[in-house]
Amino acid sequence: MLIAEKKRKESISEYIIFMYQTEDLIRAYNFELGEIYKYVIQHFPVEDDKKTRIKAWYRKIANQMKKEGLEKSGHLEELNKLAQELSNFNLELLKSDQAYRKIFDQAKLHINRNAAQSNGKLSNPVQICLNGIYGLLLLRLNGKPVDDTLKQGAHAFGDVLSYLSFKYQKRTNGH
Repeated sequence: MLIAEKKRKESISEYIIFMYQTEDLIRAYNFELGEIYKYVIQHFPVEDDKKTRIKAWYRKIANQMKKEGLEKSGHLEELNKLAQELSNFNLELLKSDQAYRKIFDQAKLHINRNAAQSNGKLSNPVQICLNGIYGLLLLRLNGKPVDDTLKQGAHAFGDVLSYLSFKYQKRTNGH
């Protein structure tokens, strides 16, 4: 099973963030599958047949990105739809699940701060949480310092996304 498939089954928010990273990786290598294979896939500790499947998966994602005009920026339509589903589910849980409401309320300050910093580009709290976690990942990957406020926000976003994903998986799997 590919990492993306596993993440999709286990945590929808981790899957979305993993796919954001995949989109950026494909862009960083200018959609050159040979380069992605040479510098990324080749180093995976798996058998050659699995590396071939992984390369085919990257090709599929790259082709979809080109088809959707995402060469420079943006996210796959599938990911946007999943983020919207999570957003709708967030609204449901805020009305019906007190435990979630408490977790969400603890993240509200950080969500509002990030919304304000986006100058009106972002207002969806779930998308703000996804972007916040992904932004932290990018900072760490690039060796940039992460201040305490950012860490606190990422922790709060992680709590929201973890609970939301757990409930989403339960609902999706019919439990």
